[in-house]
Amino acid sequence: MTVQRISAFADGDRGGNPAGVVIGDTLPSPDRMQAIAAEVGFSETAFAMPVPEGWRVRYFSPETEVPFCGHATIALGAALAGREGDGVFTLQLNNDTITVEGTRKGAGIAAALQSPATKSTPAAPELGDAALALFGYAREDLDPRIPAAIAEAGATHLVIGLNNREALRRMSYDLDDGRIFMREAGLVTISLVYAETEKLFHVRNPFASGGVLEDPATGAAAAALGGYLRDLNWPGVAGSGGEISIVQGEDMGMRSLLTVDIPAEPGTSIRVSGAARVMGEDEG
Repeated sequence: MTVQRISAFADGDRGGNPAGVVIGDTLPSPDRMQAIAAEVGFSETAFAMPVPEGWRVRYFSPETEVPFCGHATIALGAALAGREGDGVFTLQLNNDTITVEGTRKGAGIAAALQSPATKSTPAAPELGDAALALFGYAREDLDPRIPAAIAEAGATHLVIGLNNREALRRMSYDLDDGRIFMREAGLVTISLVYAETEKLFHVRNPFASGGVLEDPATGAAAAALGGYLRDLNWPGVAGSGGEISIVQGEDMGMRSLLTVDIPAEPGTSIRVSGAARVMGEDEG
């Protein structure tokens, strides 16, 4: 069984979020997929097999299965383009059907996913307070334009808006405490978000629920954030839709770039795109 190692949402020939990709005629057993993901050690590994309608896909972090992972989907799109040629591939997830597009560009590959449908709801005050305590933030660190919310696009995320870049930079928390908090709240990640402009966002995504302190690029959370900004009638998105850029992983030394295209109609799929690169033997 071959595990491809591909970095999704790369910044040129650097950065991005590493993902494992396993493509086979059948899927291994869930226990075997979990063991492979733990051995690979990346935040997620995608497993895919061909089916009449496209590809059946499951995602595993080192500790648990997740319903949808954006960066592993981008990595899978790159792997499928390398195997099948450029195209749009239909993916059957546990709970949704989505697509990923892979396009070879010289030595690299561009990929774009169409997320599951989105929705968002205000976070309960006690949940927001507990999250602030987890990270050691004060209310003075919050951006009132982006109230704490539960945002979904195939997976569930808590979004917290911060009003300055330094607050984002100093993000820290205890992994075990974060794991308990996120699993009890049913969260896949927490999105800590700073809006430098209406179109440029800096983001950090703790992923303690999967046993990972932080993801350097999170496509599923980017899609959920796009849907939430649409629900907020965010400038540049309200009315006719729009595009935002996300810089993530910068404070980890793994700068990643994500482009999020947000259509106008509430609840509809979000397109998240970026570059992918096959990792060298000295990486990961």
